[in-house]
Amino acid sequence: MTSTSTPPGLARFNALEESAALAALHEACASTEWARRLLAARPYAAVEDLCAASDAAMAELTTGDLEEAMAGHPPIGRPRPGDPTSAREQAGMAGAAEELKAEMLELNLAYQEKFGHVFLICATGRTGEQMRDAVKERIGNSPEQEREIVRAELGKINRIRLARLVEEDA
Repeated sequence: MTSTSTPPGLARFNALEESAALAALHEACASTEWARRLLAARPYAAVEDLCAASDAAMAELTTGDLEEAMAGHPPIGRPRPGDPTSAREQAGMAGAAEELKAEMLELNLAYQEKFGHVFLICATGRTGEQMRDAVKERIGNSPEQEREIVRAELGKINRIRLARLVEEDA
């Protein structure tokens, strides 16, 4: 594939200095190992290649790497002030009734007490009720089951964030 067929946003990402590319990747996912693996595989010819590299890196993350990645995510219903990414991703909870927000806070705390980390879900496009139902369903999982679900949800989030990173007009 020639460089002229590489989408402009992806070409821009490929051309970033290593430190800038690492910082951009760290914005997408807080796992240092994930970012290192994606950085090492540059340049990418297509966005699909970048996403495939993300999926491969996600599959190889250790429990510690997953914990590092999860630490970069605020609880559902409580996006960090000044963090437009988490606010945008959690928009389905922003307009929720106070009763639902309070219930979600309680569920988040119960989940965190059981598993030792925030409830993580790819919230993009989901309603507050869907997120509440998901945490209610998942709180009954074993830690091993939940770790693999979290890995899959992180993978979905990373794909969305990477696509945003390499948008043409970014």
